[in-house]
Amino acid sequence: MDINLASGCGCGGSRFPLSSAADRAAALVAREKHVSKVLIFNRSRCRADTARARQLAMYLSHVVLGQSLTAVGVAFGRDRTTVSYACALIEDMRDDPGFDDEVTRLERLLENTGGDGSE
Repeated sequence: MDINLASGCGCGGSRFPLSSAADRAAALVAREKHVSKVLIFNRSRCRADTARARQLAMYLSHVVLGQSLTAVGVAFGRDRTTVSYACALIEDMRDDPGFDDEVTRLERLLENTGGDGSE
């Protein structure tokens, strides 16, 4: 695991190891959802839109980038059971065709580019 350090934003954040896979997924989600990447990695839940963006980034890290639940949890400063919950939630939300299309587009961006949506 490539170890970097991410810091919180002042609303309860702390320092924790950051994997390159998690960073790639978070950068993409932050850009697409207009949420600060710092907030995505924050230890606090922050606002609902930030929490949902974090859940989506955790889902993409696990499902698309193949990171274990434990590795994703470490990268995002969460327990593996929280990551499992986030993945199940995003899967359930994919029953909505519009949301499924959005997630599919993000999955393709991660698979076909450098991971942050840049070419």
